[in-house]
Amino acid sequence: FRKKPYIKRTERVFRTAINNFPRQFNLQNRCTLTRFDMAMTSRALEITVISGEGLRVDRRRPVKKNAFVVVRTDDVRNSTQTTKLDTEGGSHPAWNEKLVVDMPVHSRFVTVEVQCKDHSGNRVIGAATIPVSDFVGGYTPDNYLHFLSYRLRDGRGQRNGIINLSVRVKMPEHAAAANCAASYAGSYSQPWSVIPGEKVSGGVVTGVPVWYRYQV
Repeated sequence: FRKKPYIKRTERVFRTAINNFPRQFNLQNRCTLTRFDMAMTSRALEITVISGEGLRVDRRRPVKKNAFVVVRTDDVRNSTQTTKLDTEGGSHPAWNEKLVVDMPVHSRFVTVEVQCKDHSGNRVIGAATIPVSDFVGGYTPDNYLHFLSYRLRDGRGQRNGIINLSVRVKMPEHAAAANCAASYAGSYSQPWSVIPGEKVSGGVVTGVPVWYRYQV
């Protein structure tokens, strides 16, 4: 059996690369890179659920009380967080509650779902599927706080209220420097924004920001 020429060339290149590899790259360095890679597989997403507007049950009668919000990401370990019940705000509830969830780096959407608890159980009022690109990438600095509002859609895709929230991606200190260069790949993100039109893909209605500015 004779090795083909391209196999020999590949072996020579591989041996040259090994011989020229820095000797100071020891086990400790490899462990450090491993921890860095693991940290970069997911990011902590800090979502403050501020308030809701115009919430209705079956788009007919206003929500009276006990509205709450469920936030979901694609992470299997810490993928779902829930706010407390708002017992006084009715169809315009106010939570001002901070939730922290893990968001894998490959995630494309975050789901925010408003539900209402009544005598028959939990009822879904509406949901927004938020593109991660709304708060990740572009010229936005690390740990930047975005104030956003999204129109909610019920199970039939009909408008049913608005959710107001703030979003911050918490970057580990050792990962922030590595992420800095990549942050210039997209467009600048504003504290609030509006995107014309709405997209419906595969039966999922993507959340569309609406005009809103949170008053501190």
